[in-house]
Amino acid sequence: MKTDRLIGILSILLQEEKTTAPELAEKFEVSRRTINRDIEDLCKAGIPIRTAQGTGGGISIMDGYRMDRTILTSKDMQMILAGLRSLDSVSGNRYYGQLMEKIQTGSSEFISERDSMLIDLSSWYKGSLVPKIEVIQNAIENRHTIQFKYYAPSGDSNRRIEPYYLFFRWSSWYVWGWCLEREDYRLFKLNRMDCVTESEQFFMCRNVPMPNLSNEKIFPGGIKVKVLFAPDVKWRLVEEFGPHCFTRTDDGRLLFSADYTDMENLGTWLMTFGAKAEVLEPKEARDIIRRNAEETLKSYGGLGK
Repeated sequence: MKTDRLIGILSILLQEEKTTAPELAEKFEVSRRTINRDIEDLCKAGIPIRTAQGTGGGISIMDGYRMDRTILTSKDMQMILAGLRSLDSVSGNRYYGQLMEKIQTGSSEFISERDSMLIDLSSWYKGSLVPKIEVIQNAIENRHTIQFKYYAPSGDSNRRIEPYYLFFRWSSWYVWGWCLEREDYRLFKLNRMDCVTESEQFFMCRNVPMPNLSNEKIFPGGIKVKVLFAPDVKWRLVEEFGPHCFTRTDDGRLLFSADYTDMENLGTWLMTFGAKAEVLEPKEARDIIRRNAEETLKSYGGLGK
């Protein structure tokens, strides 16, 4: 615990111009006396820390000091490189690759030859995804609005937003920003965005709230679903909902139970299973599947001869 606290204090001192013993004591939930001993230990370890009493005083670290990377363990370095490598998979330039080279230079003793974690954030859409991410990143840094065409279940629209954050979640990339058309904060999925361009319009940074990305908020549920599935589609249920989303019935079929968000999407999802899914609840989902099946049959000219 003490080692973790010392590293935490050092991290704060490296990031902030100045802090105080009471502030550190409150943050780490220890006494001021403990913080003072920690500062002494850091000084003994060769960290150039300055303390000043009175008004305007505090604890600070000497300008120009750089932390020796040997404070990081081999596992620390591996995790840092894994994170940088994942960002490099959706980068349109050499920035992350060059940053990895800087970290690796002279650090071979801390990095094993074999990587144990490989992350590719680009999925199947790297060709179209990387340019969008690059435009949005530049716009965020420049505080410029972006404009794009957006395809949503409610229809197509042209949007202009003040971009603030890029998110990777639910296997997809999103941008969070202030929508000038809706006059509210909105989350946009990058795969649904087209013709993304950075404008010359500058915006003043708002007091931006972080989006609530909890499953309960984005996928509120409310539709109780019960479906009997054929045993050979078990892998899909486990992949999408986990191994505890169903129970095995006496005839070998899988009784699936879950909450779903959107009735139309539920019907579309269930139809991908064809005859391997029998909907028990809700009745509305059964009606949607029947109606879609009839319309599909009409498109192909009936059952044929």
